[in-house]
Amino acid sequence: MQFDEVKEIVLIEDCSTDNSLEICKKLASENSKVKLFQHPDKGNHGAGATRNLGIEKATGDFISFLDADDYYLSNRFDAEKEIFNDTKIDGVFGAIGVEYITEKGKQEYQTKFKDTPLTTVNYPAEGEEVFKGLLGLTTKTFGTFFHLNALTIRKSALERTKLRFNVNLRVHQDSDFNLKLAYHCHLKSGIIDKAVAIRGIHDDNRITKIKPYSAKFYKNSLLYNESVYAWSKSVDLNKDYSKKIKLEYLSFKIANQKGLKKWFSFLVTSLQYPEFVKTRYRFHALNNPND
Repeated sequence: MQFDEVKEIVLIEDCSTDNSLEICKKLASENSKVKLFQHPDKGNHGAGATRNLGIEKATGDFISFLDADDYYLSNRFDAEKEIFNDTKIDGVFGAIGVEYITEKGKQEYQTKFKDTPLTTVNYPAEGEEVFKGLLGLTTKTFGTFFHLNALTIRKSALERTKLRFNVNLRVHQDSDFNLKLAYHCHLKSGIIDKAVAIRGIHDDNRITKIKPYSAKFYKNSLLYNESVYAWSKSVDLNKDYSKKIKLEYLSFKIANQKGLKKWFSFLVTSLQYPEFVKTRYRFHALNNPND
């Protein structure tokens, strides 16, 4: 599929274990739009560092992301053509659908996400409402979230904010990036009622292989919330936003503790924040099967 809007394709090869490098070299040799890069040591550095390298190497005014096992649909940039005429808009996001490549991948995905046809938000949103929605602090049901494959961002916005992916997160680095992006930049929803890109679901999807409420789930959730909490202390958030982020962090911090230490931490936190006892914070804090 050809897109007139695409001026360059930046391929970042992250020390794959199949023949991806050979395929990438062939594509780069056949099409001048395709530019191939590897990490300086040619090693495997994970999705966060690989996307950061792509941002660094991109020369266009706009950046969009695409994982190796996913693809764009013909309407991928339809909303952007109009919305980016407004200079205050830093980024546009839409909805993505799923394609089941393997039966096992399908079962793992549906176990975790049910049979959700679209990853999208429930209503048009922009600016601070997007940030509030990702925090779960809107008066409406925001929906799920938006996926990187359906995001287009001005490169100037990334340079202005110096925002990059957290290389220490092996999963959830996209959620971490999107939340911070929604705070620092003016985002606006584009096409949210139908897919603009497709995510391939197979046996090796990182996020679907982590079972809900497993020990690994709680460990990865803690790492993500630690990252967001550390960031929240470096920016001027209002007290409602800061409190929500802190309580999320504390719930997973307690969840990863054991024995009397866990119960003491839970008691102290509940005394300080009474809502901790009657909400999902309590569920996360006390439900870790690793305890």
